[in-house]
Amino acid sequence: MIVDLDSIRAARARPDPYPHLIVGNFLGAANAARVIADYPSLDVGGVFMPDAAPYGAALAELLADMEGEALRELVGEKLGVDLSGRPALVTLRSRCRTRDGRIHTDSAYKLATLLLYLNEPWDPPGGRLRILRSGNDIEDYAAEVPPDAGTLVCFKVQENSWHGHKPFAGRRRCVMVNYCTDEAIRDAEADRHRNSMRWKKFVSKFSASGPDEKAA
Repeated sequence: MIVDLDSIRAARARPDPYPHLIVGNFLGAANAARVIADYPSLDVGGVFMPDAAPYGAALAELLADMEGEALRELVGEKLGVDLSGRPALVTLRSRCRTRDGRIHTDSAYKLATLLLYLNEPWDPPGGRLRILRSGNDIEDYAAEVPPDAGTLVCFKVQENSWHGHKPFAGRRRCVMVNYCTDEAIRDAEADRHRNSMRWKKFVSKFSASGPDEKAA
């Protein structure tokens, strides 16, 4: 196993403003470097399925861990949500656009969201995830998380689970796991992301950016 589940066990879930968990060293420096080296080379914005581009063995091992039952049970316990038997939708991000990061809550079919960042030490003021107290003020936040390599953020999806970040354009790698209500919606969303990525690849040949999309 490439992930460090003990780092989650040792972390304290925070209830304000909604159940969330921040873990600063979920992979360890050596494993994070291996995964970054194996990350797909796909220079487009938005969400894509892991099979959209080739990747290496370290990322394959990470994706297996992120879909695994051990992580699902632990996250459910920490966030206070029953994730038993809930299918995981695992997606990737590679780049951020200036219009990404708008304040939003996740869709109702998602029960919990995990974000694992895979970037070199983060200096820019933009692109830092904020756990927000409202849907209309990016400055009203309970926590701010730089997307450094190995940093994991988990939160329970509910009506007030507002999050977002200040604008940033450039490389910003993230593995996202959404625990879904059922397999049918998970599979439909996976197909939607695959179709969207085909369109983005086409559009990127003629434009600097593809379709607009929220980012976490």
